[in-house]
Amino acid sequence: MKTNSNLEKVLAAGHLAVTAECGPPRGAMPDKVRERAAFLEGVCDAVNVTDNQTAMVRMSSLSASVIIKQAGFGLNPLLQMVSRDRNRLSMQADILGAYSLGIDTMLCLSGDHTKFGDHPNAMNVHDLDSIQMLQMVKGMRDEGKFQGGQDIKGDPPKMFIGAAANPFAGPNVQVRAMRLAKKVRAGADFIQTQCIFNVDKFEQWMEIVRKMGLHKQTAILAGVTPIKSVGAARYMQKKVPGMDVPQEIVDRMAATPKEKQPEEGIKICVEMMERIKKIEGVSGFHIMAIEWEEKVAEICEKAGLLPRPQL
Repeated sequence: MKTNSNLEKVLAAGHLAVTAECGPPRGAMPDKVRERAAFLEGVCDAVNVTDNQTAMVRMSSLSASVIIKQAGFGLNPLLQMVSRDRNRLSMQADILGAYSLGIDTMLCLSGDHTKFGDHPNAMNVHDLDSIQMLQMVKGMRDEGKFQGGQDIKGDPPKMFIGAAANPFAGPNVQVRAMRLAKKVRAGADFIQTQCIFNVDKFEQWMEIVRKMGLHKQTAILAGVTPIKSVGAARYMQKKVPGMDVPQEIVDRMAATPKEKQPEEGIKICVEMMERIKKIEGVSGFHIMAIEWEEKVAEICEKAGLLPRPQL
């Protein structure tokens, strides 16, 4: 065991891990954080707390993580950190602060470009990219050193380190697997993928991942998202970069009466999870029920992922 992370314990014990997502609000509303987090009690092994997702200003990931940690639900926050908004000094300061407050799991990301958010003229920092961030966090944990080479005083931050992977982005699955290899070499203990709708293409990517032996070097959590409506399906298909939504899913949602589309979206999600379970090298699921946290328990129940292990 590298850390005391609950997620690491679940993976080390050989269970299919489950992570979910809780997006901080666009305001100083701690009660809203607790309200959303309450839906995830007992249904996941770690809770991703997003960091200014979609380049929109929100309560900080660190603050929301602490609120969730202290809320009494027994949840384990997974701190997301994007390089878009901070330089290496700020990143390391937040990592030390998070670990000091009992947070021991994090996800290293580049972040969406600011042009897509509510401050399109804001500067993208990117002092380090996501791969360099992984290297930095690993060095802080394993060597007890800051990125600049100085020793960290006291206990080093023992973070269980994650990264993201998108099998569906260009130019092809081979290149995307090679990028995963770079993140694994940099120090990624676990991977959360982009939302999977094209399971066939995900299987192609996983075949390459297995040939490279990467599934034995890192834990791969398959990303899934329940679709609320045919409009949401069409939006993800046409407007979200790096998303691959097959036309058959859009057609299936379109053929479903409007009032039954949320139910159908959950059914599709569970069906995909059952297919993904059979793919060698998958270590669990990352459920991204965006502002629909109340459905995560239902999805986990129908997918046979409850109760969660207590370790």
